[in-house]
Amino acid sequence: MNAPMNPTTAGSPESLRHVKSTVGNGARQGKDAATGEIKNLMADVEDLVSRVADVRDPELVRIRGKVQAALIATRDSLVTSAQTVQRQARHTAETTDDYVRASPWQAVGIAALVGAALGYVVGRRR
Repeated sequence: MNAPMNPTTAGSPESLRHVKSTVGNGARQGKDAATGEIKNLMADVEDLVSRVADVRDPELVRIRGKVQAALIATRDSLVTSAQTVQRQARHTAETTDDYVRASPWQAVGIAALVGAALGYVVGRRR
């Protein structure tokens, strides 16, 4: 007896796509928030450096050079970190997808345990 596929059933292609989408969206939102704040800080520092660009004090010129080098290094590090986080999130989603497809009932059991644990923790805080 074959039961029709329910899209809300754990392990179904629709629910797996939903999980992958949710993981991807969460990672993207976190990255966007952090990147936005860092970009704002970097823009403020660049603005400060440009405002003191006309000052010829040797000590200030040295400090300005160090700040500009730090900005370039930070920008490069951000790009590398963002790529690493995206790669890890994609790998995690793919691994989870593979596991759920291979062991759907175990995945349902794990999800139920995690849900029960979270419910217990949240219930105790009230």
